[in-house]
Amino acid sequence: MPKYLIEVPHDADALACARVAQVFLASGSHFLTNAEWGCIDGVHSAWMIVEVDSKPDALAILPPAFRADARIVRVTRFRLADVEATIRRHTPSASPGGASGG
Repeated sequence: MPKYLIEVPHDADALACARVAQVFLASGSHFLTNAEWGCIDGVHSAWMIVEVDSKPDALAILPPAFRADARIVRVTRFRLADVEATIRRHTPSASPGGASGG
């Protein structure tokens, strides 16, 4: 199942932070109550990684008041073998019988 990073920015003042956190925590939603917050470090956003079928499904996790400003990004992990195969497919190979120095 695809994974999505949900980022929910909010206003920087302390009351705004507290209100957003209160809404998330009072929702009872597993996703919202386990959000990670950047407020302590001056980055006023909450983040969640969720496994759902689509971006619209990820967006639907959020209370309606937060959807317009949310950013939803499909995320994945790369395996070294996959990356190396991609590099080989997209790297021009040396010409056979190419010019030799001399």
